[in-house]
Amino acid sequence: MKLPLFQLDTFTDKPFAGNAAAVCPLPRWIDDSLMQAIAAENNLPETAFFVGARGSYHLRGFTPVTEVDLCGHGTLASGFVVLNELERDRDEVKFQTRCGELAVRRSDNRLAMDLPSQPPRPCVVPPELIQGLGVDPVEVLASEDFLVVLENEDAVRAITPNFNLLRKLPLRGVIVTAPGLVEYDFVSRFFGPKVGVDEDPVTGSAHCVLTPYWAGKLQKSEMIARQVSARGGILRCSLGDGRVALSGKCVKYLAGEIFIE
Repeated sequence: MKLPLFQLDTFTDKPFAGNAAAVCPLPRWIDDSLMQAIAAENNLPETAFFVGARGSYHLRGFTPVTEVDLCGHGTLASGFVVLNELERDRDEVKFQTRCGELAVRRSDNRLAMDLPSQPPRPCVVPPELIQGLGVDPVEVLASEDFLVVLENEDAVRAITPNFNLLRKLPLRGVIVTAPGLVEYDFVSRFFGPKVGVDEDPVTGSAHCVLTPYWAGKLQKSEMIARQVSARGGILRCSLGDGRVALSGKCVKYLAGEIFIE
């Protein structure tokens, strides 16, 4: 069996930055165990698989160790493959996912995604969270992930997590955030050792939580965010009625085939 494979760097305008994702268009679904094995072999934060045609697809995403409900950068990468490789005459593609319908469309020289808003809420703070980050937070909330708010960007950049402690947490991962210094409205980092990604370079799904949070704090519906991982990435964030629009650029790094006997 031969399967097409694309690898892209997302939320960046240059290679070797942003977040890498693999995308495998399929003629039909293959076994879940095989998709998980391919994702583990790729060893990227996300490998996306989709089936469909004519602007309508079903999309699934896998980290190296598990399937996830929502992956922003995998969705953006899949949209790039459809709109720039498979159906170049289209301006929008829709994906059916485990968290509903997600759309990716051309927006100037970027791609824009329509994702669900996931406002964080007050929560009980596990001791492993504070110990694992080694910080004194301004605020801790939760959605699908814990949201830990720090005083400033330098504090976010300085964190050296204890991943063994963070792996014990009951939620998917940990978002750490603070106001941006100059160019950006806010900054963040994302840690997901529980799903096989110690630190995700740029996390689209985390901005479904960050966007409504910072929109409330800053009293702005349009914001520019930077994820301050080693690779780094830039996202334009817009809050609508129960939805978050995220836009960014993608760079194609690789196109090839997977061979499976």
